[in-house]
Amino acid sequence: MRIARFSVEAGKSDGPLYGVVTGDVDEHGQPAEDTVIVEISGDPLYAGIQPTSTEHRLSDVRLLAPVIPRSKIVAIGKNYAAHAAEFDGIVPEEPLMFLKPNTSVVGPDDDIVYPRQSQNLHYEGELAVVIGRICRDVPPERATDVIFGYTVANDVTARDLQATDGQWSRAKGFDTFCPLGPWIETDLDPQDFADGRGVQTYLNGDLVQDGNTRDLVFDIPTLVAHISAAMTLLPGDVILTGTPEGVGPMLVGDEVEVAITGIGALTNRVAARD
Repeated sequence: MRIARFSVEAGKSDGPLYGVVTGDVDEHGQPAEDTVIVEISGDPLYAGIQPTSTEHRLSDVRLLAPVIPRSKIVAIGKNYAAHAAEFDGIVPEEPLMFLKPNTSVVGPDDDIVYPRQSQNLHYEGELAVVIGRICRDVPPERATDVIFGYTVANDVTARDLQATDGQWSRAKGFDTFCPLGPWIETDLDPQDFADGRGVQTYLNGDLVQDGNTRDLVFDIPTLVAHISAAMTLLPGDVILTGTPEGVGPMLVGDEVEVAITGIGALTNRVAARD
């Protein structure tokens, strides 16, 4: 089941709506032309999935970030060995965690704003895990109990600031540095990703990252266990699972698309800051 957060034309709703996205998604993550969204009542993380009789054509709505974390985004660094080799070549002995603020989240087709402080802005296409319930000290074998679903992410990084700051809060925490979308896919589990799902990033239509989730150093149950042993996870918290090799720079005017097999595609443009 694909759960979207969306808005319709001004005057037709009081705020963001939630719905179930119907129809097929092709191998590039693009939905079929006849795709519709069936509205559901309330936030599914808290109210469950209660369909209404109202439907919208996907082409008539604006998709928003499928979740705005109430608490935090926990990201994992160097979780693909080939990506670690792009830098110092050292694969961490346990998951390398850092945090991104929820103010960094934007949705599909929103701009990634190039900050004035950086001269080297990079894309990092990733699989994201959305937590569905309050949890702490989750054993790996219970990870599916606390996962609501999965979405697509771009862990945007000011690479020059990452090097000079020595820690990553600013380099990865600017507004717009965590695009999420296009929706949350709930009908997958960690084994689907252990078996392998493609993670591709395209820059202006050119394939620049071509990874597979089977190559994750630390799998999803391990990440949930490791993170929840350190901090309580709340409904709507997001875990970014790491990026494959092929990261590189984006310029103002570039379009970046991240697609994950079985979920969908997330597209954003890079814009100059006003």
